[in-house]
Amino acid sequence: MADRLFHPIAAGAPRPLRFEFDGAEITARPHDTVLAAVLAAQASCGASEFDGGARAGFCLMGSCQECTMWDEAGHRLRGCMTEAKDGLRLRSRPFDGAV
Repeated sequence: MADRLFHPIAAGAPRPLRFEFDGAEITARPHDTVLAAVLAAQASCGASEFDGGARAGFCLMGSCQECTMWDEAGHRLRGCMTEAKDGLRLRSRPFDGAV
């Protein structure tokens, strides 16, 4: 599997936003979705609860659940519909005190 799934058109453009996903620092551009930023940095956004296989989003328009993430307050969100912001702390599964 590739080391990341998304490759930006303007590879040299600055990525000034920083947030955390499953303990890793992810960088993003203004107006990037969380999912786009995560998949520009790594090959998946979590694991399927059914078979443990890698998830990477599916519809990319908020209809499916394949990019579900959780914020540190315990809220579920869809990574493809959530704009990246500085300082977010997100997980591929609910926060339980451990990564």
